Amino acid sequence: MRKPLISGNWKMNLNHFEAIQVVQKLAYLVGKDDLEQADVSLHPPFTDIRSVQTVIDSDRLGFALGAQNCHWEEKGAFTGEVSPVFLQKLGVRYVIAGHSERRELFGETDEMVNSKVKAVIAHAMTPIMCCGETLAEREAGSTEAKVLGQVRAGLAGVKPAQVAAMVIAYEPIWAIGTGRTATSADAQAVCAAIRTCVREVAGADAAHQVRIQYGGSVKAGNIAELIGQDDIDGALVGGASLDADEFARICKLGR
Repeated sequence: MRKPLISGNWKMNLNHFEAIQVVQKLAYLVGKDDLEQADVSLHPPFTDIRSVQTVIDSDRLGFALGAQNCHWEEKGAFTGEVSPVFLQKLGVRYVIAGHSERRELFGETDEMVNSKVKAVIAHAMTPIMCCGETLAEREAGSTEAKVLGQVRAGLAGVKPAQVAAMVIAYEPIWAIGTGRTATSADAQAVCAAIRTCVREVAGADAAHQVRIQYGGSVKAGNIAELIGQDDIDGALVGGASLDADEFARICKLGR
């Protein structure tokens, strides 16, 4: 059985003082027994990463440090971007690539996401590659075409063993920040299709080992049902991860 990965994406929220407080409270609420049941990664804004890293390292916490994005080049004239080298040096373990907000608001293409996935892997970190459809695409019945197209493009040129170690996050755009959540059956159906797609692209071993998260208005009240599905191996949590009490319950898988 794949160990679930619960990832807290803080987006553009929490200054570094607030981030430290959230991490410290989570450390009190989420114990070692909980972390034996699920891995937890925290993805603060870039300005908070060093502060969060210091707390995790100095207190020897069991949380993994994550980032929300990176550029695919190591260095250069890319004002405002962050190199994967910088993140790796800070002890970052997971990097989100192709979040729907990056795709929708900042024009990231499938090709750009693929470049980021490869760069994250090349610098010994794990990409959380996102995919998902809009409400219009869902209503038009093109969910699988959109999602699986993103998966195939994102995995292009990635070796099967590398795919096996990745995380793929299905996050329907229409469910992010809206309070609407795909039913567990609908989420399972798409995640199962993603796993089948991975099998076609990278083989059976990769399909078995890759972790597939669901993201979109995940809460303590629905995490157990989502995680209970055969092909859902974790959650990419947005707004609920800003509340330490709520996120702790999610990390405990609703227990």
